Amino acid sequence: MKKIVEEFLNYLSVEKGLAENSIKAYTQDLNKYINHLEQKKITSFSQVRRNNITNFMLYLKDKGLNSNSISRALVAIKVLHRFLVNESYLKEDITSVLSLPKLWRKLPEVLTPDEIDKILAGPNLKTEQGLRDKAALELMYATGMRVSEIAGLKINDLNLDMGFVKCVGKGQKERIIPLGRYASKALSRYLNKARPRLLKEKDQPHLFLSRLGKRVSRQTFWKSVKTYTKKSRIKKEITPHTLRHSFATHLLERGADLRTVQEMLGHSDISTTQIYTHINKERLKQIHRKFHPRP
Repeated sequence: MKKIVEEFLNYLSVEKGLAENSIKAYTQDLNKYINHLEQKKITSFSQVRRNNITNFMLYLKDKGLNSNSISRALVAIKVLHRFLVNESYLKEDITSVLSLPKLWRKLPEVLTPDEIDKILAGPNLKTEQGLRDKAALELMYATGMRVSEIAGLKINDLNLDMGFVKCVGKGQKERIIPLGRYASKALSRYLNKARPRLLKEKDQPHLFLSRLGKRVSRQTFWKSVKTYTKKSRIKKEITPHTLRHSFATHLLERGADLRTVQEMLGHSDISTTQIYTHINKERLKQIHRKFHPRP
């Protein structure tokens, strides 16, 4: 179970871009949870029942934890179990009936179009790695794909002639997303100039390759986004997911239909997509406060 929890914490860091302090808090809460389960002779998440979680909450209360700390631990457990179902470790989310505050309700960080341009201009196009990173960054912003989806892309998922990419997202759900001319151009340049040099094995199916000819990991993409953000001197806390947030926000700002954006993002519930409309409203308020003579 501890190994799976480590995978989950990595998911929070890479996919969701949670801050280091938040990761530490979830680590502490989930370590307590696992230790409690093991003391009850539970060695697999498939053995966990709702009463085990309830008993853990009572255990925390008996230890003197306040309601906020117990609520935080409960949120961590709920999101962990949702992850276990999404990753096919479990068939059922036993925490789904629990009424809990949602994680990540804080409005996500969004880049301006100018900031996007600065980051996309970062890679050195004279190197194979630079061409690869340029293609990957353009693809992230053009499609709003998750970093795990980018890392899992295979060369056959691209159709540059038609200008589309096939993406397999959460729950193995497949969706087709337009590329746009900038991403198409960057991908074509990478495929023609860089990928053949990076390719070590002729049967390597993945689109993005490391210098060793292997599939590029999610962590590598995460680090590259950090590198190019620092190079562009942008002070915001940026992760690959920020490009996904920016993709959705910029589309809606320019009049895109909410359900169309939902489909491109691969959200099963439109309420998840609606958070980007809240971002637009908050931005309007900020502009009004800044420029109106009587804010």
